[in-house]
Amino acid sequence: MAVSEPGFYVAGELYDPAREPELYAGVLGRRMLAFIVDVVLIGLFDVVAALVVVMLGIVTFGVGWFLFALPIFAIVGVLYVALTLGGPKAATPGMRLMGLTIRASDGSRIGPILAGIHVILYWASISLLTPFILLIALFSNRKRLLHDMLIGAVVMNRAPLEASGR
Repeated sequence: MAVSEPGFYVAGELYDPAREPELYAGVLGRRMLAFIVDVVLIGLFDVVAALVVVMLGIVTFGVGWFLFALPIFAIVGVLYVALTLGGPKAATPGMRLMGLTIRASDGSRIGPILAGIHVILYWASISLLTPFILLIALFSNRKRLLHDMLIGAVVMNRAPLEASGR
């Protein structure tokens, strides 16, 4: 039995999983693969950020190393998601590779602020409810996770969405 969710409208059209199942077909599996791609990319950016701080520390005779007191790795992750998921493509590189996109409840792209909130809610929910947030998607008719529901977003297949002109 699927969890009843509020409708998602774009120009009077509903993102209805019963009427348009192609929007949600295979989303969960590809979303997990996209997550793996994004974790690898964030890890690479984290290494670059750490090297920059090390070099800055050398140039400033150790003063730059105080930047390691900041949560640099979390900052890199939030910036990565905010700038990609909240950007014009409305998808992280992993999501684009897997043919996924995210939309807000009104059909618009979510923007960088909401994308940053999205990833922070993800980290909070996965910390508290691991792995139960994944179970929510199994019972959601739009295959949404807890943090998607909290911000009013839905992850869908990009190709059928673009083919319908939305």
